[in-house]
Amino acid sequence: MTTVATRTLEDYGQRLDRVLAYLAEHLDAEVDLERLSQVACFSPFHFHRIYRVVQGETVAETVRRMRLHRAACELLDDARPIERVAARAGYGSQAAFTRAFRSAYGAPPAAYRTSALSGGPGPYAVEERTVPALRVAALRHQGDFIGIGPAFDRLHAFAVSRGLVGPSTRYFGIFYDDPDGTPVEALRSDACLTVPGEFAPEADVRVETIAGGTYGVLEHVGPYAELHRAYEWLYREWLLGGGRLPGEGPCVEEYLNDPRTTPARELKTEVSLPIRA
Repeated sequence: MTTVATRTLEDYGQRLDRVLAYLAEHLDAEVDLERLSQVACFSPFHFHRIYRVVQGETVAETVRRMRLHRAACELLDDARPIERVAARAGYGSQAAFTRAFRSAYGAPPAAYRTSALSGGPGPYAVEERTVPALRVAALRHQGDFIGIGPAFDRLHAFAVSRGLVGPSTRYFGIFYDDPDGTPVEALRSDACLTVPGEFAPEADVRVETIAGGTYGVLEHVGPYAELHRAYEWLYREWLLGGGRLPGEGPCVEEYLNDPRTTPARELKTEVSLPIRA
């Protein structure tokens, strides 16, 4: 790839990074492609085609995915009326929201809420796995862990624009704090993807190392909004119930399929807890 082409792709990534940050901050607003093209400083005649090529989905699909993820989190609050969740997700009727939510999450909102709030976590199968260290590009997210999605969207746009995404690219989340013992505004996490050895830090994208060693690993199938149940089971039933000791370092999640093309009910996430060998 020529130097000119490389610089052009990097410029595209920076422009779309601004768009993704704008979408995350204005999730309740109507999608206005002309306004987004202004944020990106692209011609409105070309903005959406460029966005779709880089992100692998349309702007409308990005916003719908973000809103439905937020709705799933809100449904875990039993006091929030479903019609209010539907309206905030941008649906004019509860029936339309129900159809969209069932398609993505495999159950209508009321049934999803009942199952999520009444069902206990697990059981899960846990594998003890010794793994090598991994070098990753990392973008920091500060705040509620469930809100890390836009950081992944921004990191993906950055990586695509620099030719870093390929068939072997792996996506990880690193979670540094206990959400039950840390103020939500102080929670720290990193959206990460694997990069080659020659990659250097740039702007707010850092280089981090996911430590090698022994981990207890379970696979969670289902929405990211329900991952807290996997953690609860992993710590209570497997770690404490099995008399194991945690190792140094934070928990790590690996995302095994693409949330842009996979219904939330089919998402696969490996949760890895470091343990003493």
